[in-house]
Amino acid sequence: MNRVELEHKLNEGREWLLTTYGGLNEEELRRPRTTSEHDPQNHWSALDHFAHLALIERNFNAMVRRHFSGHTNPVGLLNDEHGQPRTREQIMASVHEMTEEWQREHRDDSYNEVVALTAAARGETLQLMSELSDAQLEETLTGAPWADGTVGGVLGANADHGRMHWHWVEKAGDQLS
Repeated sequence: MNRVELEHKLNEGREWLLTTYGGLNEEELRRPRTTSEHDPQNHWSALDHFAHLALIERNFNAMVRRHFSGHTNPVGLLNDEHGQPRTREQIMASVHEMTEEWQREHRDDSYNEVVALTAAARGETLQLMSELSDAQLEETLTGAPWADGTVGGVLGANADHGRMHWHWVEKAGDQLS
């Protein structure tokens, strides 16, 4: 995917998110929809899923920056801080714990605050892209399991991530109500 296609994908994805989540009323935004993967006693709302996107986008940007600063483990998921391989269960447990902490931190944010939170993350992504050459966007991000594993692919995965979370919200419907 070239730079123009990547930027188009990110901008179109952002517009889709704003239209989709913006079409929900306050009760629909806040109703419990899915059970937490970390704490089964906790439930995520549509707004929690939307806010979550900012965390992951910021994390992807940090991974890309670590990659270009020469870090040997820029993604930091497959191996622990001592370089030892993690099991899939260990990886997912740490990811779920991190996302749960974010969800609890932003649980009471208003829709407008979540829009601003996700806008800041997307703005950071677009700024980062503007700093990278076309060749850098094509580089492999070591340890990245997303998209095609290139820097550009990982950054573009943010658009797909939003649609994936919406699918989960929509699929859950009123199951927890």
